[in-house]
Amino acid sequence: MALIKYNNRSILNVTALDSMASGALNLITTNTISSGVSSSSFTSNIDSTYDTYLFKFINIHPASDNVRLHFQVSTNGGSSYGVTVTTLSFYAEHPEDNAYTGLGYNSSDDLAQSTSYQNISINSGMGNENDESISAMLFLFSPSNTTFVKHFILTGSFNDSINRAQRPYGAGYFNTTSAINAIDFKMSSGNIDSGVIKMYGLSKS
Repeated sequence: MALIKYNNRSILNVTALDSMASGALNLITTNTISSGVSSSSFTSNIDSTYDTYLFKFINIHPASDNVRLHFQVSTNGGSSYGVTVTTLSFYAEHPEDNAYTGLGYNSSDDLAQSTSYQNISINSGMGNENDESISAMLFLFSPSNTTFVKHFILTGSFNDSINRAQRPYGAGYFNTTSAINAIDFKMSSGNIDSGVIKMYGLSKS
């Protein structure tokens, strides 16, 4: 990407800017959860404006212990969630007592032509103590494309219910050629107690 230079030394004196560089992150919506909610959804602004959408999860804290944060998408604006999905995942883990380290695959976190919710907290349930939460990122590619399936990748970090640091990795595709226009995040049981979810669009190349 070429470096854009301006004659004026201060941005205060710039009277016009070139078009935004491709790949720039543009914040679209922020869902701030300050009290218990059953789910957090984005039902607008997922459209052809961007080819790639990024969701950032910041200190998502569950109300219940040993639960998973997971997600599904919609092709009808959020009236229903349950698009057929095929996924894969693996994880790294390390307990606080330094007893061992692990890198593994848990087939129970994978879905095969399923309409269930896909786990973001892979391998184990999250803890709900005050110092436990998950922070993660989810990329959703070309949700408005009506020719191909819709791919995603995810990764993050969380404290599980037995005091282990967990690093999840996941990927997959929603097996639909219909446009995806809404996404829903919730716990496998109980409420989302608190946290922030931000939706960004990546400027087209």
